[in-house]
Amino acid sequence: MIYTVTFNPSLDYIVSMKSFEMGKTNRTATELMLPGGKGINVSTVLQNLGIKNTALGFMAGFTGKEIENRLKDMGMSSDFIEIDNGFSRINVKLKDYDGTEINGMGPEISKESIDILMGKLDKLKEGDTLVLAGSIPASMPATIYEDILAHLDGRGIRFVVDATKNLLLNVLKYHPFLIKPNNHELGEIFNVTLKTRESVVEYAKKLQDMGAQNVLVSMAGEGATLVDCEGNVHMHEAPKGKLVNAVGAGDSMVAGFIAGYEEKHDYEHAFRMGLSTGSASAFSEFLATKEEVEAVLKQF
Repeated sequence: MIYTVTFNPSLDYIVSMKSFEMGKTNRTATELMLPGGKGINVSTVLQNLGIKNTALGFMAGFTGKEIENRLKDMGMSSDFIEIDNGFSRINVKLKDYDGTEINGMGPEISKESIDILMGKLDKLKEGDTLVLAGSIPASMPATIYEDILAHLDGRGIRFVVDATKNLLLNVLKYHPFLIKPNNHELGEIFNVTLKTRESVVEYAKKLQDMGAQNVLVSMAGEGATLVDCEGNVHMHEAPKGKLVNAVGAGDSMVAGFIAGYEEKHDYEHAFRMGLSTGSASAFSEFLATKEEVEAVLKQF
């Protein structure tokens, strides 16, 4: 079974406007409300690809209940911990303004709630996959990713981590199965600028030396590069298509890689599925469907 954890889920209010002026009333031309958060996005795309999974995390207030209801309406399995203060965040995303977003804070997470999450994670078995993705609320310890992997270390669970800087670096000693920095995040870690698929290979291998098994580097329009645990390098340009909505494309790549690996246990196939799934989401108003992924996959 595959489990995802979203520490700070959201309702994503995605809008487009004909114009935007500060200090004036602006009206939307289109609007869309979706359950969001990186782990939830991974779960949604896995569901679209026919891969059973369970979304874990924290929810609070009327927005938290709406997140759960929308996931149920989509046929997804979730097991969120209800927080008795505040409300799950609302993120406002302006489609037409270069990725401009206003992200909410989310509720305060207590130690008791974290302990409940640890209890749920204790039920994972050998061969299960755990996806940790995204930011953490300010109320949670900065070591939470590391704490979870330390708690579950040695149980034969595959860890997939999509996080930045220290959240990522501090878990490498637990040998995560997959990490997915983008080229900018990878460059920030090593204080370099990485613009080509070839340039990221050296630094992906450095992360392997630090403990990661497979390093998948997303590069938006440049495509992606994978350095796998067998010493092979896979790279490909971005599939052709019209960019419609980049929100969730990186999360979709993670989901596609997991789905591809589950299907054939082959890293080249997993890489192609990851890149195709990320691109299919970028070419769609919503997160990628199986049919959209299959259409993009034909470009390989």
